[in-house]
Amino acid sequence: MTGAFDRWELKRQQTREGGGKERVAKFIAGGKLTARQRLETFFDPGTFVETGPYVTHRVTTFGLSERRIPGDGVVTGWGEVDGRAVCAFAQDATVFGGALGEAHAEKIVRLMDTAKKAGVPVVGLNDSGGARIQEGVMSLGGYGEVFFRNVILSGVVPQLSVILGPCAGGAVYSPAITDFVVMVRGQGQMFITGPDVIRAVTGEEVTADALGGADAHGLGSGVSHFAANSDAEALALTRRILSYLPLNNLEEGPATAAVEPAAGASAELKGLVPEDANTPYDVLGVVGRVVDPETFLEVQAGHAPNLVVGFARLAGRPVGVVANQPSHLAGCLDITASMKGARFVRFCDAFNLPLLTFVDVPGFLPGTQQEHGGIIRHGAKLLYAYAEATVPKLTVILRKAYGGAYDVMCSKHLGADFNVAWPTAEIAVMGAEGAVNILFRREIDQAKPAERDAVRKKLVQDYQTEFLNPYLAAERGYIDDVIDPAETRAKLVRALVLLEPKREDRPARKHGNIPL
Repeated sequence: MTGAFDRWELKRQQTREGGGKERVAKFIAGGKLTARQRLETFFDPGTFVETGPYVTHRVTTFGLSERRIPGDGVVTGWGEVDGRAVCAFAQDATVFGGALGEAHAEKIVRLMDTAKKAGVPVVGLNDSGGARIQEGVMSLGGYGEVFFRNVILSGVVPQLSVILGPCAGGAVYSPAITDFVVMVRGQGQMFITGPDVIRAVTGEEVTADALGGADAHGLGSGVSHFAANSDAEALALTRRILSYLPLNNLEEGPATAAVEPAAGASAELKGLVPEDANTPYDVLGVVGRVVDPETFLEVQAGHAPNLVVGFARLAGRPVGVVANQPSHLAGCLDITASMKGARFVRFCDAFNLPLLTFVDVPGFLPGTQQEHGGIIRHGAKLLYAYAEATVPKLTVILRKAYGGAYDVMCSKHLGADFNVAWPTAEIAVMGAEGAVNILFRREIDQAKPAERDAVRKKLVQDYQTEFLNPYLAAERGYIDDVIDPAETRAKLVRALVLLEPKREDRPARKHGNIPL
């Protein structure tokens, strides 16, 4: 009996040594946590249950028969985050550089299958050089199995990826399919082909971080949604993201006690939005005074900043927030903003998070670059996402709502449930200057040259008074009320309570065909 337990203790010790003491020590010296330390940091203390610690590869070629390391370079299991169950895996870069082989993939696949059965989120702590070359097509097959499950689980349970080291080739496709990607600056990278391959093929010189670091993907490509400065910060941020999300698509988001804004916050709203339509301001000031204090978590803050998206709580209930940002590109919708917004709206709809939209949009960004880049198709993605969504949809028009962008930003016509406007709202086809130049071109041209500016100015003022207001839309029921800005939070809370049990039937179909 003692011999059996001695053997077990030895085996268990081997599973914890990863690629060996020297490699682990070097890894830690680089400022990183080991795979197990990452999981222990991520989960509530004492809740992690490991699965498959003794799994090894079955390959005998290329000398791998002498390198059979228990766990095969990935630690899998489940635990609790704020008392709720979550499945997670952490790749161990001290074992074959975290490269994925057949057995490595099988462990991840089994974990994902378990998450589907249990209806709980999957979190991947990624640190992998990609496919294990020695295993050839078996490694590629393993990736395919993981990708397939990413797709099957999409919209069923939340999937989050944390990039904690260099991830190349197949190692980046799985994170790209998941709902949110968190990257560690200066440490995590994502690219299909690394700097060496690029140099050999194109002659281009680029560093790994410039090619696929947190800022490259957070500010540029939009592949990443959040950035952190360390393993611990990234794991804490991932826990915070999960705090807004239901465990699966059949549940509602976890509610907490409501926290009221500071006294006077609602009264401050009136002065935040300038009545002059051309004066910029920061819409985050509005969002922060409407939702529960300190609860707004912005998603992709550095990517397409002309559109703000993120999670917040309204009277304790988690919601998805979408807002035009007048301090960037005047709040215009462009290609990247449309794609950013569409994906976020669809995520919220998939996981039963009500949508709260703040509108101040002068239209779609004009220009040949936008037109030739496909703004028609990409802008239609946001329109499609809002129209497709069946969660409660609440819209507040703060100031400008011009042209097709008015329709796209969760208008009543796209199925919004509760639409209100502030007295500063301007709902029209376009701004006064552009409209006057089109509608009254003849009158302006026929005026005496010395009087043209005065004529134009008078026409603009008349147009602003007659058309740039919320009342024509209110008369037709396109908005439900014109409200005092100070009433905004109270009105939205009441609407959210009413609409909480909302159910909306749509025609039966396999799936729609969003203009990808």
